[in-house]
Amino acid sequence: MRLNFIISAFLLLGLFSVQSNCSKNKTPGPGINNPPATLISWWITRGDKSALLQKQTDLVFGTVNNSNSFINVDSTQTFQSVDGFGYALTGGSAYLINHLSSADKSSLLQELFGNGENSIGVSYLRISIGASDLNASVFSYDDMPVGQTDVNLNQFSLSQDTVDLIPVLKQILTINPNIKILGSPWSPPVWMKDNGSSIGGSLQPQYYDVYARYFVKYIQQMQAKGITITAVTPQNEPLYGGNNPSMLMTAQQEATFIKNNLGPAFQSAVINTKIIVYDHNCDRPDYPMAILNDAAAKPFVDGSAFHLYAGDISALTTVHDAYPDKNLYFTEQWTGANASFDGDLKWHVKNVIIGTMRNWGKLSLEWNLANDGGYNPHTPGGCTECKGAVTLDGAINRNVSYYIIAHAARFVPPGSIRIASNIVGNLYNVAFKTPDGKKVLIVVNDGTTASGFNIRFKGQWATGSLISGAVATFVW
Repeated sequence: MRLNFIISAFLLLGLFSVQSNCSKNKTPGPGINNPPATLISWWITRGDKSALLQKQTDLVFGTVNNSNSFINVDSTQTFQSVDGFGYALTGGSAYLINHLSSADKSSLLQELFGNGENSIGVSYLRISIGASDLNASVFSYDDMPVGQTDVNLNQFSLSQDTVDLIPVLKQILTINPNIKILGSPWSPPVWMKDNGSSIGGSLQPQYYDVYARYFVKYIQQMQAKGITITAVTPQNEPLYGGNNPSMLMTAQQEATFIKNNLGPAFQSAVINTKIIVYDHNCDRPDYPMAILNDAAAKPFVDGSAFHLYAGDISALTTVHDAYPDKNLYFTEQWTGANASFDGDLKWHVKNVIIGTMRNWGKLSLEWNLANDGGYNPHTPGGCTECKGAVTLDGAINRNVSYYIIAHAARFVPPGSIRIASNIVGNLYNVAFKTPDGKKVLIVVNDGTTASGFNIRFKGQWATGSLISGAVATFVW
């Protein structure tokens, strides 16, 4: 009896112990009361090239106090959606890329336009309608002997673009079928112009209707080759007639062309390609505003495009505030042969990427995608110092605008929404929420010394630091 009693007591104690352990297991643990800390992945490029889009050790959100200033990111306050980031695929760029070996061409295009770990996700391209100054020669799609015209456009042909540009575009489309393409003319056929030259001059009024049909043919024939033109501008840099090719077009002339010819021609041909006006510097916001103030032209216009060789990027907000129903785009900024990597990195990220997006822009494009070691090809009189994102000269060398665009394009896909963030001292920044819910913050230290800061989101923060001139993209 005594033995049975002892055994029973031990069994009861064991049962109690098991029940106690079960009870402990039901107590909320750290995974419930204290959810895992949110990590911030981040990539950095330094002006001295010691880091080039280099991934860093993750940061951790928490509530550890320090004396740093706060960059507050607020995803409840939203602004414009993003169409993309990219470059101009000039005729010269297409020529150089198309003459790479098959393996090198495929690898480069995958790196530029793919969405994998080793790609930078370029999502938007600008191409020239006819030649730009970064083609090897000047041409239009309807060149005629001196003294002859072709008002029915019977001689219209994309033949020069079928050699390099269109094959490269088709290969890009196999990598990213959703890439958007903006077309801009540097000059119409010279027989339409009042000076009969590829340089300067103006479109003669009797050819407005013919030129509108020229645009329609271009869009339709590109579409027949599987290439959708998302948008066009009526004229690249309409206030500068000194390039080869180029053409002058006043705001009044552009408004007249759009309301009486180009807009109705698109409407009649059931073309959905957007018409974007101006396509020139930020010092003349009055130009697009004059067109948008024309009640007959405005309905055909999707928005305005800008460059920043003059003026201030805040011009985009000036136009937005006057016409909030119209979109804004940044379509060109070059990096030069004689400029420094660190100077261009800091200035372009501050203005072309951050400045454009903080001023309602939907698009940020750098200028030419590729050049060779001598900054070729270009037309006689064309740009001799335009440095591409890559130099193709027996090897593939990545230049400063590669990293300027990569810091945005790789992490901010089309359809992302800009969200609120505040500028702290010299830490210029812009924030986004991506379609899959990630938050992205791009920061450049525009100061002369290193700067520490906290990124605060929903009551927690993580601490980072950037040396002078460095650019970082943070993702969580």
